[in-house]
Amino acid sequence: MKRLLILIPLALLLSACVATEAQSAVNPAGPGFLLGVWHGFIFPLAFIVSLFTDDMAVYAVPNNGSWYDFGYFVGIVFLGVGARGTRRRG
Repeated sequence: MKRLLILIPLALLLSACVATEAQSAVNPAGPGFLLGVWHGFIFPLAFIVSLFTDDMAVYAVPNNGSWYDFGYFVGIVFLGVGARGTRRRG
């Protein structure tokens, strides 16, 4: 019973941290999956450029929502900086 009294408030506190998305950030005609992949792939370069200029951003807003996010994830993890395929031999 004590464990339940600790877990329920902890779960409620954690659920309060869930990100929400403003309707103005989603545009059905905005960048989609393929541009998300491209933006994820060029993330390292875009990040460096964005440090020195206000004209460059690493993430397109508004975009078309979840498909852009998924493409961005694929671009970073599978094609970009996360795709490093090194092996260590011991």
